[in-house]
Amino acid sequence: MLAHGQTAGQTQVGVFELTPYAGYRFGGTFEDEGNTISVELDDRRSAGFIFNVREAEDTQWEVIFSRQRTRADTTQLSGLGPRVDVDVEYLQGGGTYQGRVRNGVRAYLSGTLGAARVTPRLSGLGDDTFWSISIGTGLQIRPTARIGIRLEARAWGTLVDSDTRLFCRSGGEIAGCVIQVDGSVLWQIETFAGLVFRF
Repeated sequence: MLAHGQTAGQTQVGVFELTPYAGYRFGGTFEDEGNTISVELDDRRSAGFIFNVREAEDTQWEVIFSRQRTRADTTQLSGLGPRVDVDVEYLQGGGTYQGRVRNGVRAYLSGTLGAARVTPRLSGLGDDTFWSISIGTGLQIRPTARIGIRLEARAWGTLVDSDTRLFCRSGGEIAGCVIQVDGSVLWQIETFAGLVFRF
């Protein structure tokens, strides 16, 4: 019975994974309908967490949340000043496909779908939410059965409608939006490292 209990316990290790991570996110530009005005996001640090549930030997379900506190170059926009602090957040769900473990290292691909939220941190400006997708690839280093390291590069794509208006104020004499964005995809690249806890 002891041997049976040990086997059952071992099979349960790694069914769930929680990965807090820190990284760096690059890129991101909004352009107006006439392509005459652009708002660029600074490259800045990011942080988030990933929760995985094992589906099969080589596949997992995945939920990922990522946040970047950055600044937008608003020198071409009137009434905002040269820079505005902005939060860019992603919350998505999807899955991963994993290769074989070789010398304690496992390569994988990840794809997710969900929402992106852009929140200017300036009084009176509203936030905007969009559909978004992502695809990532990386390595998991597995020194033990319960703890590992996740290294990844991920591309985030935010689907921006052609009638989207950004940096909007509500109420008062200065109500309105300062830029109407051209319908396109806002791309950002994120590289990160995280500590994987399996249970």
